[in-house]
Amino acid sequence: MVSPIIPPKQHRRYLTHWLLNEDRDGADEHKFKHPWWQVMCLTGVDYFSTLGYQPGIAALAAGALSPFATLILILVTLFAALPIYRQVAKLSPHGEGSIAMLERLLPWWQGKLFVLVLLGFAATDFIITITLSAADATAHLVQNPLFSGFLQGQAVPLTLILVALLGTVFLKGFQEAIGLAVILVAIYLTLNLVVIGVGGYQIMQQPTLLGNWQRALTTTQGSPWMMIGLSIWLFPKLALGLSGFETGAAVMPLVQGSPDDTEKHPTGRIRNTHRLLTTAALIMSFFLLTSSVITTVLIPAAEFKPGGQANGRALAYLAHRYLGSGFGTLYDLSTIAILWFAGASAMAGLLNLVPRYLPRYGMAPEWAGAVRPLVLVFTAIAFAVTLVFDANVEAQGGAYATGVLVLMSSAAVAVTLAAYHRGSKRGAFGFGLIALVFFYTTIANMIERPDGIRIAALFIAAIVVTSLISRVFRSTELRVTGVELDDTARQFIDQLEAQPVRIIAHRREKGANALEYQLKEQEVREDSHLPMSQPMIFLEVQVFDASVFIDVIRVKGVEVGGYRILRVRSSAVPNAIAALLLYLRDQTGILPHVYFEWVEGNPVQYLLRFILFGEGDVPLVTREVLRKAEPDPLKRPRIHVSG
Repeated sequence: MVSPIIPPKQHRRYLTHWLLNEDRDGADEHKFKHPWWQVMCLTGVDYFSTLGYQPGIAALAAGALSPFATLILILVTLFAALPIYRQVAKLSPHGEGSIAMLERLLPWWQGKLFVLVLLGFAATDFIITITLSAADATAHLVQNPLFSGFLQGQAVPLTLILVALLGTVFLKGFQEAIGLAVILVAIYLTLNLVVIGVGGYQIMQQPTLLGNWQRALTTTQGSPWMMIGLSIWLFPKLALGLSGFETGAAVMPLVQGSPDDTEKHPTGRIRNTHRLLTTAALIMSFFLLTSSVITTVLIPAAEFKPGGQANGRALAYLAHRYLGSGFGTLYDLSTIAILWFAGASAMAGLLNLVPRYLPRYGMAPEWAGAVRPLVLVFTAIAFAVTLVFDANVEAQGGAYATGVLVLMSSAAVAVTLAAYHRGSKRGAFGFGLIALVFFYTTIANMIERPDGIRIAALFIAAIVVTSLISRVFRSTELRVTGVELDDTARQFIDQLEAQPVRIIAHRREKGANALEYQLKEQEVREDSHLPMSQPMIFLEVQVFDASVFIDVIRVKGVEVGGYRILRVRSSAVPNAIAALLLYLRDQTGILPHVYFEWVEGNPVQYLLRFILFGEGDVPLVTREVLRKAEPDPLKRPRIHVSG
């Protein structure tokens, strides 16, 4: 029996349906809610997984001062980052984050471009989180004694496999991602607790080790004040330990609230998100400080350097040394798993941010609002980044820290401005000081590792260029989601009874009076040979913010000297006219007519005016919008142009 051959077009339809229809996969964060501690695990795979490399980074950067530099990091975490993001959660409870808070302060195109720049830094943060974590997971795998023999030299293909597996999880859905995150975090933190406990026991059993560390401190650093000052100076090198807060705010819509929560006031969700952020910060602070102490005291300094056995895997080194190869391998596997899955929180953040902004700006195709296509795009970008950096963890550290710190700085600025606008001078002053701390850290990191800002600039340039190109190509879409007429406007239409609606597109000048409308109507009637028995209505569209892509137009009816006028505020004149014409056609069942005058001037100039200011060659663009919105010419409203 011969199986039927499915035409290629049918395959394409199946693929398109699968990509654009999520079905039950839970990718839409508004469909499924989870207890705060489960969502904490999803963000925690990023935050907690830094234990895989943070103690080694601290020891390499600060030497014997590592515990003190880590203590500075913890103080910044608890008294700077945590208060900032608790405010972010309170002020943007639907996952918009600090980016949306700043967006509201900057209208028009400057606001959109500012958001695109911040999205570039967010993309740097989240994409590098995916690639760096997968690369570090590969490093742990390759350096394990059981696997090092046959996996040496395979870092790039192994990292690509881990990135592909992460994408596969998200193609399946958020439900599976969160369930897996809970398991991984529970196992990983438990194993770390065992390693830290054993490390503390070894220090108590060998007091000479603690004495050696104290002598190294006094010999190399001198006075306590010098230690404190140097620890503060070294803090930017440890800034990777702050990652995870922005993701916690981004996935806030996943947090389960209270039964009495409303969309406008989700008090329970805010309270539970505060619990999430505080608990994660306290857990991480404990592990950061204790791991820094035991790794600095127990591991020789030479082992932290490139090529050393503790390089990038300090706690794993201790697990093998003091608990044997069996437990060490178990710890390695746990570290590999959580480092690999650390990209899950980053992917969740990207899937929340991109559909929230770019499609709404008209700066992405419509499919960018669907999850599966975005997962494929982000996975492809992660592949490219992995290949460019040759799966090198250290090479990606600068870009990662840059993305994290810029987002935290923007959050601090947003919270400061919000406090100022509320009239809280004390709050604005306190948050302003925190913003200065993050600015200092960001600038110091950029000076020390300029490759981070270069990589971020590439992401920003790519997002801005592709977004603007998309905006140009989508500019002739209808872009109106609804038309609302007030009572007067509806009365004007109802008075026409069975006659077609005839609209004169009119640009209102300041001080418009009845004479202006009289002369305009007379001109249109003469050019179109319309008798006085055919009633006409004027339409005036005022552009309020041309950078807005999608809006609802509200039509207000007014009467000036006996002339009926419909007045509309919209982001683009042609699109508003086209939307109103189609609305009138559907409401009356009769094709409406609209009358324009040809414009004179450079077509390129008018094209730019339309894209940037929502005006331009209105008759031509209105016809193009109608043509795309209504394929059947017989059902298309009639356009008349004279002059």
